[in-house]
Amino acid sequence: MHARRRSLSSVLVRETSAAARRPVPASAHWRSIMLGGAGLAAALALWWLAVTLLAGHNAMAAQFAPQRAFEALPSLVAEDQLLVHVATSLRRIAVGLAWALVVGVPLGFAIGRLRWLERTLSPTLQFLRMISPLSWMPLAVMSLGVGDRAVYFLLAFAAVWPLVMSTASGVAHLDRRWVQLGESLAATRAEMLWHIYVPGIAAHVLTGVRLAIGILWIVLVPAEMLGVSAGLGYLILDTRDRLAYSELTAVILVIGVLGFLLDLAARAVAARLSSDMPGGDR
Repeated sequence: MHARRRSLSSVLVRETSAAARRPVPASAHWRSIMLGGAGLAAALALWWLAVTLLAGHNAMAAQFAPQRAFEALPSLVAEDQLLVHVATSLRRIAVGLAWALVVGVPLGFAIGRLRWLERTLSPTLQFLRMISPLSWMPLAVMSLGVGDRAVYFLLAFAAVWPLVMSTASGVAHLDRRWVQLGESLAATRAEMLWHIYVPGIAAHVLTGVRLAIGILWIVLVPAEMLGVSAGLGYLILDTRDRLAYSELTAVILVIGVLGFLLDLAARAVAARLSSDMPGGDR
C-alpha cells in the first residue's frame, strides 16, 4: 500500500515539476503597469471633466468631483469609522464565500462525476442560477430576519453558482491519462481524490472563486441595506441620508478600490497555485 502510494505521488510530482513557468520579462511587466496607470489617470480626467461641465448647469454636481471625494476620505476614516465598515464587509464576504465553497465544490464535483446527476439537476440549477440574488431579499428577511444571516444567505446564494459550474467543468475536462495512471497503480478512492482529482480541478475551482468574489462584491452593497448597522452598503445609505454627497462618492471609490484589490489577490493566488499543480502552465 505504502509503496503504491509513493509510486503514485512520485509520478505526479515528476509531472508537476515538468510544468515550467515562462517568466514574464520585466520590461513587459512595467509596461503593463504604466499602461494601467495611464488608463486610471484618463478615467479620473474624464470624471473631473464631466463633473465640471455638469456643474455649470447643476450646482449639486460639483459635490461629486474627484477632489471633493479625496478631501472627504480623512473625515470618513476619523468620524465615520470607515475601517470598521470595511472590516465588516470583508467579514461578510469571507463567510458568504466559505458557505458557497462548502456547498458548491462538492455539488460541482458530484455533477461532474455522475452523468445521471448532471442530467437530473441541470435544468433546476440553470433555473436557479438565472434568478437574481437580490430578488430573494424579501424572502431572506422574512425567513432569517434583518441582520447578518440574511446577508450571508444572499451572498452564498450569489457565489455558489460559479463554483458549481467551474468545479463540474474541471472534473469533466480532467486529463483521462491521470485517472488511468491512478487506476493502473491500484490507487484507492481516497488516493484518487487527493492525488488526481484535487490537483486536476484546482485551477477550475480557483477560477470559480475569482468569479464568485466579483459577484459577491456586487451583491454585497445592496445586501447590506437590509437593516444592518455597519458595512459599506450601510455607509452608502448613511451618507445619502445625511446629504453628504462628497463622502458618498468617497465610499464608492473605496468600494471600487477594495473590489480591484480582491480580484487582484484572487488572480495572483490562482496563478500561483495552478502553476504548482499537475496541469499547470507548461
